[in-house]
Amino acid sequence: MERNRFQSEVRPAAIPENMVQGKTYRFTVLSPSLIRMEYSPEGLFEDRATQTVFFRDFPKCEYSCRQEDGTLVLETEALVLRYAVDKPFDGESLVISLKIEPASTWRFGEDFEDMGGTTQTLDLTDGSHPVERGICSRNGFSVLDDSDRLPLEKDGWIGVRHPNATDCYFFGYGFDYLGAVRDFYKLTGEPPMLPAYALGNWWSRYYPYTQQEYLDLMDRFREEDLPFSVGVVDMDWHITQIPEELKDEDPRMADGWTGYSWNKALFPDYKAFLKALHDRNLKTALNLHPAVGTCCHEDMYPEMARANGIDPETKQRVPLDLLSRKHMETYFDILHHPYENDGVDFWWMDWQQGNDYWWIHEANKPGEYQDPRERVNPLWMLNHLHILDISRDGSKRPMFFSRYSGPGSHRYPVGFSGDTIITWASLAFQPWFTANSSNIGYCWWSHDIGGHMGGIRDEELYARWVQLGVFSPINRLHSSNNRWQQKEPWSYNGDTEKLASDWLRLRHRLFPYIYTMNYRTHSQLQPLVQPMYYSHPKCSGAYEVPNQFWFGSELIAAPITEKTDKVTGLAKSQVWLPKGHWFDFFTGLHYASRRGRKLRAYRDLSKMPVFARSGAIVPMAGYAKGDNRLGNSEHMEVLVFPGADNVFALYEDAGDGFAYKDGAFAMTELTLSWGERPVFTIGPALGDLTQIPEKRFWRIGLRGFHKNVETAASVDGKPVAASAQWDAQCNTLWLSVEADVTSCIRIEILGENLICENEDVLERCAKLLEKTQCPYVLKEQMWKEISDTSKRLVVRLLFAGGFTLETDSLSGAVEELLTLTEDKWLGSEIPEN
Repeated sequence: MERNRFQSEVRPAAIPENMVQGKTYRFTVLSPSLIRMEYSPEGLFEDRATQTVFFRDFPKCEYSCRQEDGTLVLETEALVLRYAVDKPFDGESLVISLKIEPASTWRFGEDFEDMGGTTQTLDLTDGSHPVERGICSRNGFSVLDDSDRLPLEKDGWIGVRHPNATDCYFFGYGFDYLGAVRDFYKLTGEPPMLPAYALGNWWSRYYPYTQQEYLDLMDRFREEDLPFSVGVVDMDWHITQIPEELKDEDPRMADGWTGYSWNKALFPDYKAFLKALHDRNLKTALNLHPAVGTCCHEDMYPEMARANGIDPETKQRVPLDLLSRKHMETYFDILHHPYENDGVDFWWMDWQQGNDYWWIHEANKPGEYQDPRERVNPLWMLNHLHILDISRDGSKRPMFFSRYSGPGSHRYPVGFSGDTIITWASLAFQPWFTANSSNIGYCWWSHDIGGHMGGIRDEELYARWVQLGVFSPINRLHSSNNRWQQKEPWSYNGDTEKLASDWLRLRHRLFPYIYTMNYRTHSQLQPLVQPMYYSHPKCSGAYEVPNQFWFGSELIAAPITEKTDKVTGLAKSQVWLPKGHWFDFFTGLHYASRRGRKLRAYRDLSKMPVFARSGAIVPMAGYAKGDNRLGNSEHMEVLVFPGADNVFALYEDAGDGFAYKDGAFAMTELTLSWGERPVFTIGPALGDLTQIPEKRFWRIGLRGFHKNVETAASVDGKPVAASAQWDAQCNTLWLSVEADVTSCIRIEILGENLICENEDVLERCAKLLEKTQCPYVLKEQMWKEISDTSKRLVVRLLFAGGFTLETDSLSGAVEELLTLTEDKWLGSEIPEN
């Protein structure tokens, strides 16, 4: 049976085999580590979906259950639950102990520490901000309380909870944090597959552009070779100056935030404007603040009033009635769908719309509710309904730009983190905040890159924020309605302009990698950005680098969030490298970590610490000047790093819609076989080949390899001449091969020493000293030690604090270069004078 327009796909009923039930309690074993715990004095248990939980139909789980002197003992391979039968849940009646590490115990109702999740908004944040609970904890457990979340009826609309009921989920995954997140996704719904355009560069600004000014700006971006995929129009698209007589009649109209009628003074032909954006390969979103409802000055007011039983002659405002299905149907059909038909691609819900239904309707005094459903968070309701509506006909994937509205909000991408203050403290908080949000499955945050408001003009801060944006889930430049707060790269001095432009181009070129990770997030339930402790939960160092994170399967990023040292022109980031071999993504320099290693990574303003793991394979789009199209390019580039076997399955599809669910996608396996004679292979594309070009031009970069490496290339077993060029600046051998996508490209990698040995370290140290603003005597002293054949002497000198505080950045940068492949904790191995 076809679902109605506001009905989500849900499977809320658990299988009976997973349930243990008594008169007033019910436990559902969803997995060995995930237990649902219900208590109801009336014996009324919830089998409907809720705002958070959509799927309880987990497969049959092995467990044992017995009673011992009135105590129910439920045991799985991961935990033991003990419950005093039919007693209300409390710290004495319900206790769960983990059998897996760290073998901790939880008592119902007791407070505990977890690693946090995320929060609704960072509005007005200058620095850090508290976050809500997540489902990951170093204690090995966390609890999701679903008791107050409203149920969804069979028709998809929100209902009323059974009274006095407790409904909680115990996550006892020990140190398997990713396992907890994956099962959270299985419980609440998988992250949707984002449309391709969401993963490019976004332009957004709260500014009263005219139609022509906005299009001229987009053309300037193309002229400057700055590829954008989304152009957002903030609230000045609609009328904001409300007639004075209407303000007097209804004070809620006064601020002008809510609006649905195009401002023809700025956009005289909005349909032509939307078409012009599409002609430029740009998608667009319009800003919404719907809380006030539909006022009589709006173009669609007469139709909206009649549809909601109001005589238009009365000019009575049509309030936003989130609890009325009929009203919300008219909300979409009359206010939104016509504009979507005209070319609006998605919507931006730019505010929480209050805290509850009462705020919107002023129906009761605070805390007084005529209907329990009035407690619903308006933002959740709007997020939920907008996502269902935008993908109603299958031509568009779920896409709605809005704030976080509680656990399960990953179903409603993309997240808008709000109006932050432009400071270094705000920048420093965002890497941790983005990665940490994965602890509640919220994986597609979009920050105002460069900050939103306040602060001072700081070109370095802008450049560092752009770098973070490139290695963030979404990269959206945005600022407030202040003529001086500009984010266009050409608004900055020459060096900053070039750097910001290069980084925006890099984001565009990373699309094949990020889009494949988008598919990985959707299909394998792995967030794009993950804290380091997901992969190394038992390593203390993984918890000590809050601003470092995995960016997909191949890369680790550690954004720089502090000012440059004036002496060296360098800034640093605290880095922890897990055991193994790592390579600087940009320079190919080789880092070795014997047991897991802390270091300070120093970079000038043109670079940011990004590390590729051994064997990493990173597909990218080939550079094409002035081309802002995303996906399925004829010209491809792939970076291959040495040291380990690896397979990267490049995923490609149409970029929107749901045809991929029926097999309309192509996969190309990129494989590095690392043995005595390593081979890199680009396999024949498989699947629906109509999604990709028939022929491709591959530029293959063997980065982090030894300068003497040689190669032998073949296509379908036949030797071909692959033009080769060595780039010493990035330790990369570049090869070019052209082939049909159905062919197999094979690159044999030849040589005795294949991995970069950092042969140019002394040269890099010399360049560092040359640029440093410090006494020549000190430079000479350092160079004498650096150029000595014994690196350990230099290490000893640096560790002993042989340089003054003003050159700490210099000594740290030299230390990094001279210990690239050595653990710096050599202790007694360092010789004495």
